[in-house]
Amino acid sequence: MNVVVLVGRLTDNPELRRTNSDIAVTRFSIAVDRAYRSGEERQADFINIVAWRQTAEFITKYFTKGQRIGIEGSLRMNRFTDKDGNNRTTYEVVVNNAHFVENKRDGGNGGSYAPAAQQTAPASFSNSDSGDFTEIPTNDDLPF
Repeated sequence: MNVVVLVGRLTDNPELRRTNSDIAVTRFSIAVDRAYRSGEERQADFINIVAWRQTAEFITKYFTKGQRIGIEGSLRMNRFTDKDGNNRTTYEVVVNNAHFVENKRDGGNGGSYAPAAQQTAPASFSNSDSGDFTEIPTNDDLPF
């Protein structure tokens, strides 16, 4: 199972681009803090992220450099040969869902603490958001 969940800060403002087929895409990176002990220097990993279509539009509209973001997606490995003929491998996370992690009082664009009337954006966005909702079964509905 290829599932990645990250919370980090955007290292730059995400920029919306379009493919030749007019599909929205954005590529950016986030800084994800590593666990550390008291007295140790804090360290971060910089993770490359790519989002497509409505998710890309959502991220570029509501997120800015330095803001915390929650990402759910999958890890993708890309292999290629560079201009010098060397084989290279890169890794990136392909976004399935993006979530606000901060609320307006903390400098974010939304979140659970903002009143619904004042919220300017949904609390999260999923590629699977189609407007059709399926009821989640309760324990009484399960056949086991």
